[in-house]
Amino acid sequence: MWRALLPSLCLLAAHAAGPLGSAPTPTNHWSLRPLIRPSLRAGAGSDAPAANPIDRFLDTALADAGLVPAPPAGRRAWLRRVTFDLTGLPPTPEESRAFVGDRRAEAETRVIDRLLASPHYGERWARHWLDAAHYAESHGHDQDRIRTNAWPYRDHLVARLNADQPYARFIAEQIAGDLLFPDDPEATLGLGFLAAGPWDESSLRDIREDTLDRQAGRYLDRDDMVATVMNVVTGTTVQCARCHDHKFDPVPQVDYYALQAVFAGVERADRVWDADPSVHRRRQQLMSDRRRADRGDTVWLESPEVQARVAAWVAARNATPVHWQVLAPQLVTTSAGTTLLAQTDGSFLATGPRPEKDTYVFRGTGTGSALTAVRLEALTDPSLPEGGPGRAENGNLHLSEFLLEVAPPDVGPAREVPVSRATADFDQDGWDVARTLDRDEATAWGIHPREGTPHVAVLELREPLLVPTGSEWVVTLKQLHGRGHLLGRVRLAVTGDPAGRAVLLPEPLASLVARPAESLTPAERRTLAVHVVRETTERALSQLPTPRKVYAAAADFAPDGGLHPVLRPRVIQVLNRGEITKPGATARPGALACLAGLDARFPDSGPDDEGPRRAALARWLTDPANVLTWRTIVNRVWHHHFGRGLANTPNDLGRMGGAPSHPGLLDWLAVWFRDDAQGSLKALHRLIVTSQAYRRSTLTTPEGLATDPDNRWLAHMSRHRLEAECVRDAVLQIAGRLDFRMGGPGDHQFDLQPGIHVTPRVDYTRFDPDDVAGARRSVYRFLFRTLPDPFMDALDCPAGDQTIGVRDDSVSVQQALSLWNHPFMLREAEHFGERIERSGPTPLRRVRAACEWVWGRPPLPEEERELTEYALRHGWANVGRLLFNSSEFLFVD
Repeated sequence: MWRALLPSLCLLAAHAAGPLGSAPTPTNHWSLRPLIRPSLRAGAGSDAPAANPIDRFLDTALADAGLVPAPPAGRRAWLRRVTFDLTGLPPTPEESRAFVGDRRAEAETRVIDRLLASPHYGERWARHWLDAAHYAESHGHDQDRIRTNAWPYRDHLVARLNADQPYARFIAEQIAGDLLFPDDPEATLGLGFLAAGPWDESSLRDIREDTLDRQAGRYLDRDDMVATVMNVVTGTTVQCARCHDHKFDPVPQVDYYALQAVFAGVERADRVWDADPSVHRRRQQLMSDRRRADRGDTVWLESPEVQARVAAWVAARNATPVHWQVLAPQLVTTSAGTTLLAQTDGSFLATGPRPEKDTYVFRGTGTGSALTAVRLEALTDPSLPEGGPGRAENGNLHLSEFLLEVAPPDVGPAREVPVSRATADFDQDGWDVARTLDRDEATAWGIHPREGTPHVAVLELREPLLVPTGSEWVVTLKQLHGRGHLLGRVRLAVTGDPAGRAVLLPEPLASLVARPAESLTPAERRTLAVHVVRETTERALSQLPTPRKVYAAAADFAPDGGLHPVLRPRVIQVLNRGEITKPGATARPGALACLAGLDARFPDSGPDDEGPRRAALARWLTDPANVLTWRTIVNRVWHHHFGRGLANTPNDLGRMGGAPSHPGLLDWLAVWFRDDAQGSLKALHRLIVTSQAYRRSTLTTPEGLATDPDNRWLAHMSRHRLEAECVRDAVLQIAGRLDFRMGGPGDHQFDLQPGIHVTPRVDYTRFDPDDVAGARRSVYRFLFRTLPDPFMDALDCPAGDQTIGVRDDSVSVQQALSLWNHPFMLREAEHFGERIERSGPTPLRRVRAACEWVWGRPPLPEEERELTEYALRHGWANVGRLLFNSSEFLFVD
């Protein structure tokens, strides 16, 4: 199992680079230098300076390299380019014709404004961010369980990007939105970023808590959080400092573990939130109080505020006794032959042969009274083994399930009455009374070793229930554990007193409540306070509306198997050589020391609360002095517009990454974006796509290719292939079958094909609403980690670098075969063929319509002739198939 946190190849590389523990490299690397706005110059050889600052930098570099810029792209080519870049969709023929015919000076600006205002802009650019966060809707690893609540984070990104949220807040929400913006419930959704990556369920949920493998698994899981945040936001490969100081960048091992300490108090889990701000604040405060009680916050529990709550609770509980009315059923039955004899005190004594298992059913008639709780008494009797109250040989009992139903006075089915919780005067270890409500017949309430004495359980209804006169009530007691663990003597009673009054208190709480407050020791006051806080907060939480959930970083969540909430941040130690068996000094929460003007360690927030650590990191990341954050984001956006960043490694601006081709332009953009644009991503897009560099055609010259074969100086626009989602969406849009609805959970239904494989039933970015085989249920495809979609994978050749947000843009035979033969392409070509036939009365009109839909332009005369002849021989579906496989469709010029 896991012993070291770094693969052997990385260790070999480290040894080759130098001895372990050697000092990190200096901090004078270009990406770490202070951001200073470079001065703007007119492009060399230019009579008039370019209007766009981007072109001033690029024109100067082109002149210095002796390169001549390519002419501007045609209007249709530019429109197709910018529409795909900003929305991921092709322009419609109507949009193309309107733009070509619009000769106003502001025609391009109007197009850009329309595209940036489109809701599909958020979808397009959220997908880029989700790639970088390695988002999926399943855990990955060997179990790959579904994350049913991952999608709200995806929808949150779309909404925030469409709203052009300032980048500093965009990042802050994804690190500590719950803390920095408590009045905005949707800020909590941003925490899905920290949980977007894979999660090893076997190591982090299913193995024992006290094993080394569990501890190593946690270090690895935090490593994913740290690497994702720092790679995506700051372009630094801090994960290379897990086992030793970074060999190439100034990241010592202590800084890496300082970042691990930031996330030492959170897990990946379903986190609750509420859309209503007032409800959200109320729920979060109640959950905070519950956590403070659970971890035994001594100062808080002894505070006047909490002790006043305790005094009020005790006074209300002791004011008047609970009034119980013993039930008198008209019919009592059992499933296994036990005879229940009515006793004078209203109880029923089990007699006759003792079966292994049994179910008791009590039926009676309602009297028009209101109910808030049911009391079940397990009474002793001399006829029972060891006096009872159970029929097992030692007097024990196992009550598997409790069920209350009410049928209306007129004819109608009985309905189950929801029970919110169960309490008892005593619970056997591992057999608490709450198990009678878990709908798991393998669990039960037991009383060992307290046999020989009576016991009582109270089951509270979720809300008061009026039992109409003449209605029938039914109480079912399932006892299915076996070996004769049955109730020996039972009595049922109900109350209509206010909720909470009937809750049973086990010892020593019952004794503490009965004593005067002044007689309690400090420890006893804290014990009672813990119970009161838990009791009152749980009751208040149960009265709130059902919360929403998002899969995100969380410290407080419902337990999931062996995964439990973290009451306090775990202690993080610097691991010698990354080995869990060699812990060193304790790490203090912080970040990187290599950035001037920023503190490398965060203020001490105490050992109990993890929140201030994340808040401090969010502030550190978004600080104007954090030069890495601002350089990284403008470089990342540039990458998606030009096919490569100004520094061609978007997630690594360190020494092993690519040096910027235009360092002055990169710094100017970073300062402009931070200060002038105030972090507006839409403003950054607008600046880029209105540049002459972005407008250039893809035309090249032999001299230009010889001087700059990689097009680093951007003398022309690089031609690039459409990504998988763009191909899929464009095909559906052209076929007239694209569903433009947005948001909601992805589809995770499956068709099982015995002997072949398991295939997602609906497995693409946009779904076909008329696809009978697909049975549309969601607008977005469901992303499985270990169950890739072969068609989409083929188009991204194969998987590329998607885990860090950079996709492979190359071409392959696999892509060609998939595009030509995949059932999706064949079926959509048929739909497109039908659309073509409806587009005009003559073959010539149809060919022209088809080319405008697919290529965004009318066909040339020779193309018209060849496509018309092809259609007459092979049909319009094959014309569609041919066009979908053309380079002009699959590539953006």
